[in-house]
Amino acid sequence: MGRSRGGLTTKIHAVVDAEGRPIKLGLSPGQDHDSTKALLLLDELDNGSTLLADRAYDTDAIRAFADDRGAWANIPPKSNRKGRFAFSHWVYRQRNLVERFFNRLKQFRGIATRYDRKAENFLAAIKLVAIRLWLKFNESTA
Repeated sequence: MGRSRGGLTTKIHAVVDAEGRPIKLGLSPGQDHDSTKALLLLDELDNGSTLLADRAYDTDAIRAFADDRGAWANIPPKSNRKGRFAFSHWVYRQRNLVERFFNRLKQFRGIATRYDRKAENFLAAIKLVAIRLWLKFNESTA
């Protein structure tokens, strides 16, 4: 999808719920910054929800978007950030659900090695794995 110094690379972006199940998925070229895709994936952010994201998503636009939606953006500030924001380390520990989702994705060889040449096919494979994870989660709770 994108060419960088390391070759063809693709970044996977995911929004997961409080149980670690994927809600929205997206792709971007490897050379793009992480925050460029965030506003497209967060369009269904509800009032009163908490947005947990890593330091790469610490932008004024994302914080303002969450504020407009009535959500709290619990994002650690970048080292060069001028302003101060409320941040809870205890709440931020729940972000490991996102990392667990990515680890479950990487258990599928086709995703981990990126065999697909087209971005549409790669995103479709990711969505199929996400559906499988949803079904597996529903079986374990039933």
